[in-house]
Amino acid sequence: MSNENEPRGDLREVLAARAARLDAARPNTVAKQEERGLKTIRASIAALIDADSFVEYGGLAAPARDDMTGPADGLVMGTAQVDGMSVVVIGYDYTVHAGSQSAINHRKAQRMFALAERNGWPVIGWWDGAGARTHDMMLPARGTSPTFVTFARLSGKVPTIALVTGRAFAGQANLAGLSDLVIATPDATMGMAGPPLVAAAFGTWLTPEEIGPMEVHEAAGAIDILCPDEDSALAAARQYLGYFRGRQETTGAADQEQLRDIIPESPRRAYNVRKVIEALCDRDNVLELRPKFGKAAVTALARIDGWPVGVIANQPMVLAGAMDSDACDKIARFIQLCDAYDIPMLFLCDTPGLMVGPDVEKTALVRHSARILTALANANTPFMTVVLRKAYGLGYYVMGAEACDPDLLVAWPTAEFGGMGLEGAVNIIHATELNAIEDEAEKAEVHKQRTDELRRYNTALATAERFHIDDVIDPADTRAILANTLAALPKADPHRSRKRVVEPW
Repeated sequence: MSNENEPRGDLREVLAARAARLDAARPNTVAKQEERGLKTIRASIAALIDADSFVEYGGLAAPARDDMTGPADGLVMGTAQVDGMSVVVIGYDYTVHAGSQSAINHRKAQRMFALAERNGWPVIGWWDGAGARTHDMMLPARGTSPTFVTFARLSGKVPTIALVTGRAFAGQANLAGLSDLVIATPDATMGMAGPPLVAAAFGTWLTPEEIGPMEVHEAAGAIDILCPDEDSALAAARQYLGYFRGRQETTGAADQEQLRDIIPESPRRAYNVRKVIEALCDRDNVLELRPKFGKAAVTALARIDGWPVGVIANQPMVLAGAMDSDACDKIARFIQLCDAYDIPMLFLCDTPGLMVGPDVEKTALVRHSARILTALANANTPFMTVVLRKAYGLGYYVMGAEACDPDLLVAWPTAEFGGMGLEGAVNIIHATELNAIEDEAEKAEVHKQRTDELRRYNTALATAERFHIDDVIDPADTRAILANTLAALPKADPHRSRKRVVEPW
């Protein structure tokens, strides 16, 4: 006679199977993962989500081949809450056949991605794995694997975050590349193929770390955020998700009077625009993306008085703020991201224009720069522009000039405007006068006079008098003006349909 407090036989069998997939049932495997300096996938998920919120899908799945075993077939997935926000969490288990993608776990991933699309759930994925499971290729009828197509269809519908903390190759690297945001740690590595395929292609055996180290991907723009360790990577993912939740309680801000002196009096002296961003935005609430790629621009998600905002700024420390192809790609893609998810944008303009010269033409700047205007002209998310200093030529045009119809267009007293750099404009406008002067010193003096005249015509005050901008403001008032404008802007209507695709690049 059975003990009435014990589960009956069929339930005991299920409970035993469920327990076998947990970390507690695999201490040796957990120890090996910790030797890699990493959490297990279940521990990583638990560290990110709200306690007791995980509902697992497919936890009893097993490899398709009878001669292979592995809990959850190497893919842990389900729904959870992150700071009260419903999300999908999904990650490959490197301790199960190197986190390889199999016939069964492809079906699992497709199921979870489809549910994310149907229900509007953001997706956080841990892509630590070695691509396709070669063994499953021997199955006589393995079916199709539309995992990547299903995931690609999430673009612009729900936020997607890739966490790369170990080795992500082949299919896992592809999933990372398809994600809106890629967060990585320094010891991670990523590549379109691992050592065996690289050796087959080039005859040289390389370690995973030699193929795709993170310093390479950071400089190339393949990753958005490089964090010192996995815990900080999880914190960055949590912070990123918060920007899709509307206004939150403000964390306060720095003394705004410092903004009055942050721009040097000499227009030839550079300054770090990150200091402007940090001062304007809520304290400890700026998340910069791709900081080591396209360095002539800064893109960051932030909050101003609790309101989420996407910040796009020229960086005078690099190329004097001139916009090259990498900076243009970075800005254009960030505009798409903000517009897809209804995050208002703030442009901080200080640029002499698009980069010029034969070398930059070799990078197809004529096409890359066009990406910014195409993205902005087709966006319907509100945006504001503050001209900090230089606002010249097409650079100003794509940074939210009057023609782009920003919801607010203001300037600091240090701003100056022009269809091109003023010195160059004088060479064109006054060419006849200057060419008639033979004495070089006299010519230089006349050139300076004409440049000063043109500068006076294009100061912030003079431009405001012609009503090409809405106002010239005290820099110390900028944060308050932006906060009031954000509060006045209409809130986006909830929508489940896609506004636009967010390009992977």
